Amino acid sequence: MAATTAEAAGLQINLPSHQDVLSVPAAQEPSSPLPKSFGCLLFPEFQALDVFGPLDALNVLSMRQENMTLAMLARTLEPVSTKVTNPAYNPLNTTFGQQVLPSHTFTDAPPLDVLIVPGGIGTEADVGAEIDFIRRTYPSLQYIIGVCTGAGLLARAGLLDGRNATTNKALWDLTTALGPRVHWITHARWVQDGNVWTSSGVSAGLDALFAWMKAVFGNDTATHVANVLEYERNLNASWDPFADLWNLTQA
Repeated sequence: MAATTAEAAGLQINLPSHQDVLSVPAAQEPSSPLPKSFGCLLFPEFQALDVFGPLDALNVLSMRQENMTLAMLARTLEPVSTKVTNPAYNPLNTTFGQQVLPSHTFTDAPPLDVLIVPGGIGTEADVGAEIDFIRRTYPSLQYIIGVCTGAGLLARAGLLDGRNATTNKALWDLTTALGPRVHWITHARWVQDGNVWTSSGVSAGLDALFAWMKAVFGNDTATHVANVLEYERNLNASWDPFADLWNLTQA
């Protein structure tokens, strides 16, 4: 193994190189081709961590999984902002936020294996084009991952009908009303039903992504990526103190 050598008090100390730290163990032979082409849906007022948490884990994964690609998808190629404009959620009228430049529009999106759908206040605005894109893209996907209230977009697209799913607990009533034919599970950090994954609110998207990574690329890979990020994974999908915090009845 390549190592950086340091001398201290007459002792030779071998430290792993940066390349060794980032080296992800090879996944076991999959029963189906590993996903290569990833997409992330963007819309105004998306929740930043819903996007950047899962994507940073995939950034690390891409360093040792060949030919991974990422498309940032929006209606246009104009910058998409996290800035909240809805006065009900932004009474101070703060302009604080970040912008992301899309790489593709919904009309020129490349073929995708995995689509990440974030949540955020923007899911309460006009998201008809986003829902249409989800609906027509899903049949060709290997997996779709709905983070936080992004599960509401999946529900409105009809993807969750008859499936188990979860979503943000603070906005539970508002989001679950969008999917009356969905079996919504209150006490869940994340839920997998077939090739559809949904997570609880915001930070739970990272736990869902790691659970998905474990299922697809193997536990060694998921553990290694989490260690690189110095992130302690929640391994129990039913661990959900926020459901109790928001007084949700077990379902």
